[in-house]
Amino acid sequence: MSSLNRLKLDIAIAKYGHTSALKEGKVPIEGVEPNFIEVNPIIAAFRRMVRSVEFDVCEMAPATYMIARSFGAPFKALPVFIMRRFHHGGFVVHPDSGIAEPRDIEGKKVGVRAYSVSTGIWTRGIFQNEYGVDLRKVTWMIDDEEHVKELKLPANVQSVAEGKSLVGMMASGELQAAFSGPAGIGRAGAPKDGWDGANLPQIAYPEIFKDPLTCERDWYNKTGIYPTHGLIVVKDSLLAQYPWLGQSLYDAFLESKEMYLTQLRAGQCQTPIDKDYLTVSKIVGDPLPYGVKNNLPAINALIDYCYQQSLIPKRYAVEDMFVPL
Repeated sequence: MSSLNRLKLDIAIAKYGHTSALKEGKVPIEGVEPNFIEVNPIIAAFRRMVRSVEFDVCEMAPATYMIARSFGAPFKALPVFIMRRFHHGGFVVHPDSGIAEPRDIEGKKVGVRAYSVSTGIWTRGIFQNEYGVDLRKVTWMIDDEEHVKELKLPANVQSVAEGKSLVGMMASGELQAAFSGPAGIGRAGAPKDGWDGANLPQIAYPEIFKDPLTCERDWYNKTGIYPTHGLIVVKDSLLAQYPWLGQSLYDAFLESKEMYLTQLRAGQCQTPIDKDYLTVSKIVGDPLPYGVKNNLPAINALIDYCYQQSLIPKRYAVEDMFVPL
């Protein structure tokens, strides 16, 4: 197809090992002339997309997407999950908190950057569904606004007072626990500064799970859930006008990913994220599975967790949330 006839799209996605071939033009998108817009950090694009629908195609946190969709956001997700990681690691406790197991956080104050951040949702879901934690008995302290402005937070979610920070409150003992940045093995794709948690430095706070990798492996073997941390959304208007677009985008993302996995398995990729994906692959097989069928346990779990945590008004059907391919 000539460039004159190709659909021009503004696309905001980060450059990962599995998207690099796509962004570098080594993998074409059939029928599309992409204009890749750089947004750094990429989470800034999430907010711009949910608030002003700024891009034609955009990377987004799955929970942010589901919340936005519940408020009528005019875009829909492709089952292209471009970031994955488990969530038993990175939850730390103050040494004087008396917290030894998940249920001990009841009656305590816990810090998280924003209530709807993916790490918080996944970990709270695990606490509730696997360890019997009553999330209503925890005070969740936040220091950032939610991406979706319309979201009304539960009464037990409070913003930190002016002049205070989650880091300072954790250090003083005002918080008894918090989400830190990624720590240890199995945090593939997550940034190192802790933006998805409480922005805590990697200091000597003990983690609630002493051996998170084993916990993650056992939980995956029990549930089949491999948490999603990023997906792709496309404007509804474009999907309606160009019925072929969803499949074309999906195929290109898949081809780019397969090129990366070939390199990964051949030992040609050596970044910390690459090594994490290799480690995770020993548990899950494909460390970046795409498609609805391959991800049903994770999709359904996230819908359940979002509903349980008062982030969406009902348990949506999978087809309500994903483009049929």
